[in-house]
Amino acid sequence: MTSSTAREIDSIRPVDNLSQHAGLDAEEFKAVFRNHPAGVAVITADAGDGPVGLTATSVFSVSTEPPLLVFSVSGQSSSSPTIRRAETVVVHLLASEQLDLAVLCATSGIDRFADTDRWDRLVTGEPYFPAAASWIRGRVIERMDAGNSTVIAVHALQAGTSGEAAPGSPLVYNNRTWHRLGEHSRIDA
Repeated sequence: MTSSTAREIDSIRPVDNLSQHAGLDAEEFKAVFRNHPAGVAVITADAGDGPVGLTATSVFSVSTEPPLLVFSVSGQSSSSPTIRRAETVVVHLLASEQLDLAVLCATSGIDRFADTDRWDRLVTGEPYFPAAASWIRGRVIERMDAGNSTVIAVHALQAGTSGEAAPGSPLVYNNRTWHRLGEHSRIDA
């Protein structure tokens, strides 16, 4: 390996201690991402001490073979300890018609599962919301601490749909506001 190649490799190695390097402060970082829209999902799990749920905008697919997805969970979330311990999770991808589920699981200090008519358990035991547009049950295969959050990789095992969601109306979060995507928001290139 040439010394030039070694220097290039050294320059892309992960930094062990990010706090030693100057970077954006939290408010600047949030301001930049505030205008980056994201799909809305609800993550549910039960690690043996009762069901938990949280609203997430960090869900994305990683691979189709094998089918993998990733999301992150903030250490500040009351659901975080259970989701980090869970072997399996259910990721609910929401349509705009399920805004109530997004709000429910984004609200702090409440029992998100108090209304037993809103949720059920899959045959495999995981809590889920049948009204969600679609859901994916998966096995957690990797956890990585990242700042004050944990990034969780999930191998998709099963999927389902409610049949209640209007096709083409996903729920999106942008600039601290919920939005509906549909034909009205389509731009032809």
